[in-house]
Amino acid sequence: MTIKTASVHARIQPSLKMQVEDILTKLGISTSEAIAIYFSQIALQEGLPFDVKIPNKTTRKAMREARNGDTKIFSSVSDLMSELNA
Repeated sequence: MTIKTASVHARIQPSLKMQVEDILTKLGISTSEAIAIYFSQIALQEGLPFDVKIPNKTTRKAMREARNGDTKIFSSVSDLMSELNA
């Protein structure tokens, strides 16, 4: 077993920390274990273990509309599909 002697210190929003710790508790994983898993995946992938991209113009527009409440609401999947296929 490897002795763990290195520390990682990071500042994050308290609400995010609480949210993540609640999830990790449900998973039975400590914050330290989760960070170790994340670091292991970075090492294995030789980069972040997920895509990091700048949203394209269409996605940015959709995000802005959603934040402003300028989105359409559909009462069913079939209504949505009708709109998409129109």
